[in-house]
Amino acid sequence: MPWFRRKKENISPESKKTDIPDGQWSKCDDCGEIIHNRQLESNLWVCPKCNYHFRIGSDQYIAIIFDKGTFKEYDKKMKSGDPLRFEDTKKYTDRINDTIKKTGLYDAVRTGTGKINGKKSAMAVMDFRFIGGSMGSVVGEKIARITDVAYQNKIPLIIISQSGGARMMEGAFSLMQMAKTSARLARLAEAGIPYISVLTDPTTGGVTASFAMLGDVIIAEPKALIGFAGPRVIKQTIGKDLPEGFQRSEFLLENGFLDFIVNRKELKDKLSLMIDYLT
Repeated sequence: MPWFRRKKENISPESKKTDIPDGQWSKCDDCGEIIHNRQLESNLWVCPKCNYHFRIGSDQYIAIIFDKGTFKEYDKKMKSGDPLRFEDTKKYTDRINDTIKKTGLYDAVRTGTGKINGKKSAMAVMDFRFIGGSMGSVVGEKIARITDVAYQNKIPLIIISQSGGARMMEGAFSLMQMAKTSARLARLAEAGIPYISVLTDPTTGGVTASFAMLGDVIIAEPKALIGFAGPRVIKQTIGKDLPEGFQRSEFLLENGFLDFIVNRKELKDKLSLMIDYLT
């Protein structure tokens, strides 16, 4: 049956596959738009078509928020131990070392001081690339220390959260960080020193249950996933369909858990404005 056989000469040149070099284009997870990485970077990793905020790392947030050349990092090479000698598919120490090599980070948070539109501030910024931004003993200790820096120098503290929750490879040691960080922030509040919490996608688990929701002002990026347990776990537990947009920034703002939703391109100026108001 010749009509069943497709002849090569009937295939138009327009149907030929076009090779796109790897690493030069990104696809928006929300609207499917294909964006050149240079355009995406110049737009601060925000989709120009639908305003979807791509997940970015600590390096990008530091560059976006702080005045150029003013950031001074603290406790850069602090590294987790292995108190439980944890092992699943690989040893916990091997997982830590492999992630350090892959990301160039020593743990899931970077801390330091710098200037935001000329105003000195302390900041901790989490990074999802390091074991899902999980909070272990190093994350808790570094956040506690930078809170002490803000307390001693009487400068505002900003924490940018991006985490899957507590790091269970450290067991109870990871859960203790919730109390440690909360106690340090309580002392900061008693001294009248501002703490601004910025929630990005995702902010979940023990991070949400501790320092992420303790800010004098709580800001979130658009459509960020924010909650304790994930939507799938909650739905399985209660056996009901969840409201549309459940645990997204817009839903939390509507229900009083957030103060603002801020586009990433406006984040630096909004933080600067909040520092003026709170101090």
